[in-house]
Amino acid sequence: MIHQYKNNGYNIVLDVNSGSVHVVDEVAYDVIAVCNQCTDKKNMEKQVYGTLTGRYPREELTEALADVRELMEADQLFSEDVYEPYIQDFKERETVVKALCIHITHDCNLACKYCFAGEGEYHGSRALMSVETGKKALDFLVANSGNRTNLEVDFFGGEPLMNWETVKELVAYGRSLEKPFQKKFRFTLTTNGVLLDETIEEFLNREMSNVVLSIDGRKQVHDSMRPTKNGKGSYDLIVPKFQHLAQSRGQTNYYVRGTYTHHNLDFSEDVLALADLGFTQISVEPVVAPESEDYAIREEDLPKLFDEYDRLARELLKRRQEGRPVNFFHFMIDLEGGPCVAKRLSGCGSGTEYLSVTPWGDLYPCHQFVGQEQFLMGNLEDGIVRSDIQNEFKCCNVYAKPECQDCFAKFYCSGGCAANAYHFTGKITGNYQIGCELQRKRVECAIMIKTALAEEKE
Repeated sequence: MIHQYKNNGYNIVLDVNSGSVHVVDEVAYDVIAVCNQCTDKKNMEKQVYGTLTGRYPREELTEALADVRELMEADQLFSEDVYEPYIQDFKERETVVKALCIHITHDCNLACKYCFAGEGEYHGSRALMSVETGKKALDFLVANSGNRTNLEVDFFGGEPLMNWETVKELVAYGRSLEKPFQKKFRFTLTTNGVLLDETIEEFLNREMSNVVLSIDGRKQVHDSMRPTKNGKGSYDLIVPKFQHLAQSRGQTNYYVRGTYTHHNLDFSEDVLALADLGFTQISVEPVVAPESEDYAIREEDLPKLFDEYDRLARELLKRRQEGRPVNFFHFMIDLEGGPCVAKRLSGCGSGTEYLSVTPWGDLYPCHQFVGQEQFLMGNLEDGIVRSDIQNEFKCCNVYAKPECQDCFAKFYCSGGCAANAYHFTGKITGNYQIGCELQRKRVECAIMIKTALAEEKE
């Protein structure tokens, strides 16, 4: 399988199965397109000459065909899929838990309009996790992690800083488990920044491997979607704190993370506004919401959003060339090593390697399933009692999703988010179509940027 497209003046050919990327001239681009239509690649010369003679000189077609043959022999063009045989191994391997999303609080001091968690309550009651429950969560992770050394814990909410003393105690407890059990905890935290101060910042810099800072971009955009409980904007309150934290971490190991909606389809302006504030690690993602919501992304928004991603890719490339680099999360792609086979096929590992824990100790496949009782997998006292749910997620991969089969981006998005798929199709092996369209565009832009940077080095 190949994917061909043109972006920012480049003719790009992606060989999906090998991951090889080729930047070619117009002749080779059209020759490859004709070859792709050939059911029998042994006879593709005849079809190429028959289709393109008259458009290009014969000697140029012959040269391009020779290059195509050479790439095919090197398994860098029209290569075979070597991943599918691994699927059975994944289904049969022992399941170990390597990461927990700990809901340290089901409460929040903001009233974000698009919050999937219902202002931090997950459509239930407000709650703070106790130290005792948190310790049980870390014990559960250690006990179910097998021989894995590196474990990940994300403090999530609601707003985690509303239960800050518990966060600190759990980090200390996790550190106390490392040497006896030969484990290494990687702690992360997501915050809206309202309660952030220098004392908390110091602790975060000492103990948190990564910090996610929630901000939507321009002041008017942010304040309209992320007000405080009394309806006032939160932008002016959090921006100086976020700037100080990012600088104190040497502009690494953090992300400012925003959400764009139907109301700011010109979201590239929000990314650039964040960059102009001094942030260099940025993620701004589309809202995921039913079309009944006025802020939901709609199919008719896609052409505008595609243009925005193209514009953003060009501008970020320009800034990098000027010595002002910004890492935009969705444009970060590894064309050389890339993720391991398991990640390429099954993604985040929700429901198997990655679980969410509620303040009272219930276990769910991930934070986006919390509160949906049909996905309640167990609890910290009894462990996983719904192995059928775990097995269902274990079988969720790009080969279990019919709509992924002919998608060029499948090994980059790993089939997409299971929660989004379920909420839009009723099954975790479905596909959220708008999300798929945007992901494909982001992959194209990411490859273009890599192409341009590689060309500069030559």
